[in-house]
Parts: sequence; C-alpha cells; structure tokens
Amino acid sequence: MGNGANERRPAVVLLSGGLDSATVLAEAAAAGFAPHALTVAYGQRNDVERAAARQVAAAVGVVRHVEMAIDLRAFGGSALTADVDVPKDREAPDAPGEVPITYVPARNTVFLSLALAWAETLGAFDVFIGVNCVDYSGYPDCRPEFLRAFEGLANLATRAGVEGAGRFTVHAPLLKLTKDAIIRRGLELGVDYGLTHTCYDPTPEGLSCGRCDACRLRLAAFERLGMKDPVAYAG
Repeated sequence: MGNGANERRPAVVLLSGGLDSATVLAEAAAAGFAPHALTVAYGQRNDVERAAARQVAAAVGVVRHVEMAIDLRAFGGSALTADVDVPKDREAPDAPGEVPITYVPARNTVFLSLALAWAETLGAFDVFIGVNCVDYSGYPDCRPEFLRAFEGLANLATRAGVEGAGRFTVHAPLLKLTKDAIIRRGLELGVDYGLTHTCYDPTPEGLSCGRCDACRLRLAAFERLGMKDPVAYAG
C-alpha cells in the first residue's frame, strides 16, 4: 500500500514458521507492505519451528527477521511449555468452551505486545498475526474479540497512538478461513508449505508426529484438497 516499491509501509508480521503464519507473511507482502518478521522462541518443546521460520522468511523475502527468546517454561501451564503429554490421535477437538492443554497462557498477548513494541520503533501501524477462529483448537486468544481488544489497547498504550501519529491495526487475514481455504490462498501466493512446521511434538529428528491436533488438522486439509502434505512425517 505505498506510493512505490521503495515507499512500502512497514508492517510487523508474527512468524512462527507454521502453515498459517507463512501464509500471513505472504499476504502482508502481497498487500504491498514491507514485512518485518518477528519469531518468538518461547520455551516450546522444539526448535524446529524457529528453523522453519528462517526458511519461510528467506523464501518470502522480508526487510528484517528478528528472533527473540523468552522462556514461558518458567510459568508452565501448557503441554507446550511443561512436562505434560501432548494429546494424540484424537478424533474430535475439545468440547465447546473447553480450552485444551496445548493452550499457552497469554501467549498471543505476549507476542502481540512484542510486535507492537517493534512496530512503534519502526513507525509502523500494522501488525499481522495468523490466528484462526474456524479450525482453531479452542484458544481464547484466537478470537476476533481478543484482537479488537488488543487493537484498542495498542492505541491507548503507545506514544504514537496518544500523539495521534497514526492508528494501529491488527491484521488477521486468516481469521475466518478454513484450513483448506488457507492452504488454497497460500498456494495462490506461492507459499512453499514444505518449508513450514506445524507439529506440537516432533521427533528428535524434527519429523512431524502426524498424531497431535495440529498435525491432524493440517493433514486432513491437504487430504480434502486432494494433495499430499509436503512435509515429512514420522512412521
């Protein structure tokens, strides 16, 4: 959205290295923004995501890719940040209103706060996040109500917002898309899903388990599209 290739507006894109965030990064670039990718290593079970994020950032092309490490394992409270088994082979998601054990307390609030801090230093007013409320696993911080609330906070809690330099917008272009539709859109944008990583509990060699909720949602979507998932799975 700028006046030329060298005047693209900067935007901060949260990039985990997963299927959704890779698609969102491509969306931000396609919309004419100059994407700055932020990857947060938060103490999750594996480092495969961070490696995937580097590959995706390089493939899509970003102005800068920042990797930041924080340790949410200090708090625990999730199968992704504590010594708790990741659920496997489930036929159905949790009941409505039930938040799964893979929810990481306040994770998206923390991530968006970091993205907001970087955006303000860049003079950027646009932050992109790959949350989804259709195929999502019951996470409270993937809902549109949460995103709108954070957007309001961003405009109250920053110098740029208070001084009226601009208005912060949290973009969630995948929010109401099914996983199938996300993949279709990503392929239209040229996303290489073979570079991405989705699994909650990969093998020591970095192979996706194929059995956790995240893997099952992903595999089912590719299957419905009549396609083979390009990432490697164990077994």
